[in-house]
Amino acid sequence: MHNLESYLGIVGDETIARIHRRARALYDKHILHINSSFQGGGVAEILSSLVPLMNDAGLDAGWRILHGNPDFFGVTKKFHNALQGGAMNFTEMKKRVYLQTNRDFSIYSHFNHDCLVVHDPQPLPLINFFKKNQPWVWRCHIDLSSPHPQLWAFLKTFILRYDLVIVSSEDYKKADLPVEQRVIAPAIDPLSAKNMPLTPDTIAKALKKNGIPTDKPIITQISRFDKWKNPEGVVEMFKIIRREADVRLVLCGSMAMDDPEGFRIYERVRQKTRALIESGDVILPTTENQILVNALQRSSAVVVQASLREGFGLTVTEAMLKGRPVVASRIGGIPLQIEDGVDGFLVEPEDIPGFASRILEILRLPDGGKEIGENAREKVRKKFLITRLLLDYLDLMNELLA
Repeated sequence: MHNLESYLGIVGDETIARIHRRARALYDKHILHINSSFQGGGVAEILSSLVPLMNDAGLDAGWRILHGNPDFFGVTKKFHNALQGGAMNFTEMKKRVYLQTNRDFSIYSHFNHDCLVVHDPQPLPLINFFKKNQPWVWRCHIDLSSPHPQLWAFLKTFILRYDLVIVSSEDYKKADLPVEQRVIAPAIDPLSAKNMPLTPDTIAKALKKNGIPTDKPIITQISRFDKWKNPEGVVEMFKIIRREADVRLVLCGSMAMDDPEGFRIYERVRQKTRALIESGDVILPTTENQILVNALQRSSAVVVQASLREGFGLTVTEAMLKGRPVVASRIGGIPLQIEDGVDGFLVEPEDIPGFASRILEILRLPDGGKEIGENAREKVRKKFLITRLLLDYLDLMNELLA
């Protein structure tokens, strides 16, 4: 784990001094983050960096994981899909499983903290099972622009108890929700294993160990095997590209314990690409290996994020930090990161030929998109690093706990 001074060479003296100034009124304040997974997703990655830095700044910050069984995570995955506009059979049984898991967790949890930050829908109902004597914040990381009406009405009964809701985009604010809503963009840690600088030798070893040759350009998407990440669409895109270019596709996705659907989607993609996997043209790594992800992003000719829905899309930020040209969907939080044609490229989410055309255009550039990549790197340094997120949270806590 790193301390704040580790970031001096990246963000400068003034940013670190500003963090310490804003933390002074919060010394020893107890802040607790609650989510449903310790690894395997963007929320866990953010918290694994943010919580230690909060403590280093002088707060007393903690992180707890909601305990759930497969039935619970099966229900909450359906909730996740439905909140992003998917269909759902919303039943009393699903409600019972959802509420009972939260009730059970509350029995052996004692929250005597000064502020609680609850992440995403899984632990949202916890607020109903405690006597509220401190501010509660709901931090929703997913796309709420078109939620399932019945599900939204149900979840709103819990959200109304919260003091504040944080979302990733202005588009996710809900007019029918009479609770204060703010936008705070997620961020990445430039010193994490996934983002830190790597030597050429380390990159080569990581790729070789995981069976990824570098004899031709690599097109990569880093994402869970989730229908909203559109891995099958990426495969169709690759089939169009390889008619004109000799390239390799890597779909790299970890399996998170709170996402049981991922194994089914991975298997469906594997079956559909069996011949391409056997020829070595498509590779599907599923290991939870941050160095591999780092090496892949740094080695790719193009990084793709072809999401159909996307709360923010930290894999876009990660690739941009590494100076890689990114082609991504014009959806959710991605346009907050990419200015089309300046520091990346945006394509309509279901325009598979459009994605293929843009990728081929980059592959044909004499500099391989180097200028685009440098612009991307600079934007991330200014806007999307973990120190900026820490400042946002310190401002929020100063306001809530004044």
